[in-house]
Amino acid sequence: MMKRSPWLGLAVLALPALLVSIDVFVLLLAMPRIAEQLHASSTEQLWILDVYGFLLSGFMITMGTLGDRIGRRRLLLLGAAGFGVASVVAAYSTGPVMLIAARAALGIAGATLAPSALALISGLFPDPRRRGLAIGVWMVCFMSGAVIGPVVGGLLLQHFWWGSAFLLGVPPMLLLLVLGPRLLPEQRHPDTRAFDLPSVGLSLGAILPFVYGVKELARGGLSPVPLLAVAAAAVLGVVFVRRQVSAGPGREPLLDLRLFRDRAFAAALAGMFAATMLTGAMMVFITQHLQLVDGLSPRAAGLWLLPAAIATAASFQVAPLLARRVPQGRLMAGGLLLSAVGVAAVVLIPAGAGPLPIIAAFIVTNLGMGPMVTLATGIVLGSAPPERAGSAGALHEVSGEFGYALGIALLGSLGTAVYRAAVDLPAGLPAPALAGARDTVTSATAVAAGLPGDLGDRLLTAAREASTTGLHVVAAVCAVALAGLAAVTYRMLRHLPPLRAAAPAQPESGGAHTAAAAAGDR
Repeated sequence: MMKRSPWLGLAVLALPALLVSIDVFVLLLAMPRIAEQLHASSTEQLWILDVYGFLLSGFMITMGTLGDRIGRRRLLLLGAAGFGVASVVAAYSTGPVMLIAARAALGIAGATLAPSALALISGLFPDPRRRGLAIGVWMVCFMSGAVIGPVVGGLLLQHFWWGSAFLLGVPPMLLLLVLGPRLLPEQRHPDTRAFDLPSVGLSLGAILPFVYGVKELARGGLSPVPLLAVAAAAVLGVVFVRRQVSAGPGREPLLDLRLFRDRAFAAALAGMFAATMLTGAMMVFITQHLQLVDGLSPRAAGLWLLPAAIATAASFQVAPLLARRVPQGRLMAGGLLLSAVGVAAVVLIPAGAGPLPIIAAFIVTNLGMGPMVTLATGIVLGSAPPERAGSAGALHEVSGEFGYALGIALLGSLGTAVYRAAVDLPAGLPAPALAGARDTVTSATAVAAGLPGDLGDRLLTAAREASTTGLHVVAAVCAVALAGLAAVTYRMLRHLPPLRAAAPAQPESGGAHTAAAAAGDR
């Protein structure tokens, strides 16, 4: 039998995180070919892109709690098998409806992966100092896919058909299925109380309309249907929370709200939500700026973003080491202030400055985010009791999904509003072109491509300057918000000491996970 090493177990968990993340972002490049070859309508294209994220967000809390009951390793392996099968179906889809169904299955299977992986990491590394390093490694793999994805996607789509984008996730899932049972311990805390299926429905009813609503508001501005979806989500969310609070002795709550009584847990989770909302939106704006203002191709923009990805990786690894000497609250607050400086520097970069200045600012921003991401994740996992590790991991992931979606909706709307107010359209534009040129920099770029020489150039210049103004306003808002978040983080978490080693009596495999785990290993 292969020797069970926590670091080998981490490698088994980290590689799929990297490949799955790449797989998600490769789809953005493959979409034009998919639309052409499958004859997908614009609505079908949106569902192909969005259904994965909808169901991933919607099922994450359910899967986190389910993993706590039936075993996190078991759920992880079931999810890996489902993800692999759905990836093959997606790759060989013969029509848009089949691809949408495969993407939906991918979302449900994907919802099992991150909560189970984070809970297993918590059990593999009971020592908070080593857990911080392990979380950093996993986060590097998970988040690097966002930058590597466009580069890998460009190479794949240059030599193979669009379905190759989906097959990227199959080999790591097979590796996980082969090595997972040998290298990962089973962790579960069975509960004899009934699993609360109505709460599953309520959680889906709250999360899915919310994610849909904020995505549509970010995409098309204020309109009745997305606003009604968000309002319905809020109502169902209140009903969901009340049901969790009122759970009696015979019914297990889907989400144990008692976790939020821990001040460190609540503050870390809220900090992750806010930081993801701000810096995630900035990443989207910067990526768009590189392509639409600096004129880079998606592959070239991905290459320019690699230094920022390297800075992220370095920050994730260094932060847990610094936290052995510096109190965690102070380190997280200092990192957020550094990120605020990086974002504030974006305000000083004019249109036409090229990619170097904005990438330099983005590197500073990412260097500052390491302590918040890795230490807050460790706090969330470490504050939860062992029997709730899966639920805690799910809450961590859902907070990130919600923060990212809300940041795109709010800050995206702000950037669009500033663009429309700032764009100075050149005289002589034909009437059909006016609405598109004033709408967004993306539509203005498309309009400019169809105009005669000088007029198209003047429109492109005006659109790029207005887009840069929108970026400056969003960056200024984010910088102020990050500085405020730094102050709140210090106030709420200043009581946390530096990371200390766990008591020697705790075994490396996660002794807190007792006899039920041992039974699952046999």
